[in-house]
Amino acid sequence: GSFDDSGQTLFFTRLPFQGSYTKRYKGGTAQNLWSFTSGAAEAVPLTADYPGTSKDPMVWQGRVYFLSDRDDHMNIWSMDLRGGGLKQHTFHKGFDASSPDLQAGRIVYQLVADLRVYDIAADRDSAVAVTLPSDFDQMRERWLTEPLDYMTSGHVSPNGDRVVLVSRGHVFVAPVGDGRWVRVSRKEGIRARAARFFGDGKSLLVLTDESGEWEFTRYAADGLGPAERLTTGAEVIRFDGLPSPDGKWLAFADKDYQLWLFDVVKKSLRKIAVSEVGMFDDLAWSPDSRWLAYVGGASNGFSRILIHEAETGRTAELTNDRVDSYHPAWSPDGKWIYFLSDRYFRSVVGSPWGPRQPEPYFDKTTKIYAIALTAKETFPFAPATELQAEGKAGDDEKRAEAKAKPGPGPASKPDEKPAPKVVIDLAGIQERVFEVPLPAGVYSGLAAGEKALFVIDRGSRAAGQPKLQAVEIRNRNVQAKTLVEGVGAFELSADGKKILVRKGNDIHVIDAGTAQPTPQTLAERRVDLSRWTFSIDPREEWRQMFVDAWRMERDYFYDRGLHNVDYEGLLERHRPFVERVSDRTELNDLLSHLVGELSALHIFVRGGDLRRPEDNVSPGSLGARLVRDEAKGGYRVEHIYRSDPEYPENASPLDKPLSTIREGEIITAINGVPTLSVADPSLLLRNTAGQQVLLELRAEAGGPARKEIVVPMTPGAESDLRYAEWEYTRRLEVEKAGQGAIGYVHLRAMGGGNYTEWVKNFYPVFDRQGLIIDVRHNRGGNIDSWILEKLIRRAWFYWQSRVGKPTWNMQYAFRGHLVVLCNERTASDGEAFAEGFRRLGLGKVIGTRTWGGEIWLSQSNVLVDRGIASAAETGVYGPEGEWLIEGHGVDPDIVVDNLPHATFKGKDVQLEAAVKHLQELIAKDPVDVPKPPPYPDKKK
Repeated sequence: GSFDDSGQTLFFTRLPFQGSYTKRYKGGTAQNLWSFTSGAAEAVPLTADYPGTSKDPMVWQGRVYFLSDRDDHMNIWSMDLRGGGLKQHTFHKGFDASSPDLQAGRIVYQLVADLRVYDIAADRDSAVAVTLPSDFDQMRERWLTEPLDYMTSGHVSPNGDRVVLVSRGHVFVAPVGDGRWVRVSRKEGIRARAARFFGDGKSLLVLTDESGEWEFTRYAADGLGPAERLTTGAEVIRFDGLPSPDGKWLAFADKDYQLWLFDVVKKSLRKIAVSEVGMFDDLAWSPDSRWLAYVGGASNGFSRILIHEAETGRTAELTNDRVDSYHPAWSPDGKWIYFLSDRYFRSVVGSPWGPRQPEPYFDKTTKIYAIALTAKETFPFAPATELQAEGKAGDDEKRAEAKAKPGPGPASKPDEKPAPKVVIDLAGIQERVFEVPLPAGVYSGLAAGEKALFVIDRGSRAAGQPKLQAVEIRNRNVQAKTLVEGVGAFELSADGKKILVRKGNDIHVIDAGTAQPTPQTLAERRVDLSRWTFSIDPREEWRQMFVDAWRMERDYFYDRGLHNVDYEGLLERHRPFVERVSDRTELNDLLSHLVGELSALHIFVRGGDLRRPEDNVSPGSLGARLVRDEAKGGYRVEHIYRSDPEYPENASPLDKPLSTIREGEIITAINGVPTLSVADPSLLLRNTAGQQVLLELRAEAGGPARKEIVVPMTPGAESDLRYAEWEYTRRLEVEKAGQGAIGYVHLRAMGGGNYTEWVKNFYPVFDRQGLIIDVRHNRGGNIDSWILEKLIRRAWFYWQSRVGKPTWNMQYAFRGHLVVLCNERTASDGEAFAEGFRRLGLGKVIGTRTWGGEIWLSQSNVLVDRGIASAAETGVYGPEGEWLIEGHGVDPDIVVDNLPHATFKGKDVQLEAAVKHLQELIAKDPVDVPKPPPYPDKKK
């Protein structure tokens, strides 16, 4: 903000930056200019004539200069002190002006990589030549000492003697035990996303962007010799490829839901499947390299397993769309495909009776199954019967005896065994499904060895600990035995002898057996990651990340036409500025200019390898507002932040149940140090969160000093507490104004964790006459359907026992009147909830127009240093065939604005309007529980 010459009128920007880099934004959170004169009743809007952005006011000689995008780009404009006499002063096209500052009639501002000055008196705009001597430490080559933090791929060699790792875009081959670390890719400015071994163990398949698009390249695993480009012609991002065991074929999927097969010998590419419901996953080659198994979505969204014959192009479904089936794993002999499937549905919750609307919940739904590829196979887990031929595959004793007998000659090495020819009888194959005799679990990552199956079991979806388990293939006493606890991922080697295990910050390669390895064995079989360190060139990375961000935005954006912008032209227009980037923060700034041209919400540019101070000590907080009081000898506790007393764990350190500290008291010392000896008491609370701290206090009226121990909270916890106080006081106001007839629920966001807020606050008031659902400041998420589903429940009959009052079915259905509160800070799924509430006819929406972001995102398009320029991936439209909410926001049915000065003084007119609206509805249509009818007269 900026004061006028008198110092009595403040010109200010109402609303902060809305977060998304969206040029030409005109949603409900668009920044605009207001003025407030000391002593006035309320602030006055100055730029209400324009729905876009006006910000950064600067007063000079009777005019207000500011930035606005009224000509589609941010330029300097001015107006008189009442908002009239509008005039444009700069006329930049293609790039936005930013960060202005006015001194002595000159406005300095940023235009991409330049500083410019606009001279008001001369009406002249010019660039500033800046020479800044620096050693540019942030641009120097530096060594990465924690590559695991940036690892995007890790796979084991065919015989388990090495692993290939990809970190920060570079490929490495590491020995298991002693040996040489190999840096396979050394070119800077190129990103590899994934790498794995070919079946020969001598070469690697690497997915890299060296060509400008994502293509597959063959590298020598020893790091010697030239690389060989395999694929060409990529038009969209491709994902980790899987070579066949014989190295002839390569299968991979891409972002456009396509599955491809590449002939490595003929260098030909063939599309073998296209999906309309999701990406292909869980690719698995048969041992003889003839068949590819994969998971694709059916039209109803269920996952099914299919197989494709590489030579003939024939495709068949192994499972149907009645259940989810996934993670196919070929048996080494090629006779079976094991897989996981969700077919066990027993709810943990047994009935709808109980507090807070119990609902069915399915926890352990997954079992392990197998498909016999021919009709003659005997299931190896099937108990032996008297009708089986002696020595058949289900007889443990015969197999053990045969194994003990010496063969006629020396045993062949595993890699000398010819691959078994896989024979598949497709007739009736979906009827040849067998269940592995194990309890249902939360399974993932199935692999099949010669003697055992391997799988991860989380134990429970709610709070399970993932365990790698081995299931010995036998026909009696089948059990899952835990090999390693706390596993993040695993992979069985191609020869079936070793297993790569990711556990915490360690990578192990253990024997693929059924016995649990000892801690010593795990330690011995750990890949020595302490030897993994390498150099990076920041400038080369910035060049790569700039193009990568542009490319991923192109490939992830919901509209293939990219809102009809010249996207190729944008790349070339912005590319020269990459050479002027000298810091990672500057790259983010450049990327925001680039992707902002798509003019869509949910485009956030953040993160990355930003410079951070080494000494970043966080202060503790006492959960109170403290005011320096020299006369009293310390800091006065002016206000203690308070939240819902039913949940004391969230209380301020000064408001805990046994605390005797009261507002008005003076804190004279902290841990023996006088508080007046420092500029702010937070300096005495550094690094104290969660630790005991001694306070010395004195009553405001004077008297003897006393001491009390408190435990400060983190700054983040204090922020949550202050928000909680706002929520709590809203609820108390509704209780008072509504005289107990109206309930109040506030949802901070729509994430899974925010459902807790609904459970805590809705069910205690579900039987009220009215309910306010407050989604002001809601940050979004994805649970709108959960909340809307609860609100559309209807009471359609009533239970009445011989005593007590009636209850109704559907349980906890809200029978009263509803209203939703929203404002300019209601975002994303909070907006979807408000729009859905209205479209479903549940009630009125009161407040101000919302953010306008309704193209959803996944935030999976991460850059090499873990930064992101997120893409808006999934648009939302209504049954009428129009895009919903995006770029404009949800218009409330009843517009009520919490004006700046009134809000500062503690007024909440939006909340008052909601209460008044509900009171009018209740008076007009009271919601009474119907009285039970007369009891039947059964006498004759």
